[in-house]
Amino acid sequence: QLLLEESGGGWLQPGAIATLICYASGDHFRDYRVGWDRQATGKERESVASVEIDGRTIYSDSVKGRFAISRDNAKNALYLQMNIVKPEDTGIYFCTAQRPGVGYSYSVGQGTQVTVSD
Repeated sequence: QLLLEESGGGWLQPGAIATLICYASGDHFRDYRVGWDRQATGKERESVASVEIDGRTIYSDSVKGRFAISRDNAKNALYLQMNIVKPEDTGIYFCTAQRPGVGYSYSVGQGTQVTVSD
């Protein structure tokens, strides 16, 4: 199981650009499907972006075209570039990692707060 740690959150003005970073401790990072979830106050946690083991990316409709997810397996790192942020992007962002199949494993980080407001 991976240990995940996020960084890069904070307060942002609407329209700003920011990058969230997640570093994973553990082995076989490349064998995990990894992604970013978001939980806004009073709402359920939702997946906003994920990247498969083969590199395919998936985005929620709310961030498609504005956010870009990427992974660096050599560094055990996951990134989320957030462009043109909106107030509705406010929430706690969690890094997740799922290893499918035999040896199934799921990890989630502590989360990093992102607040978008004037």
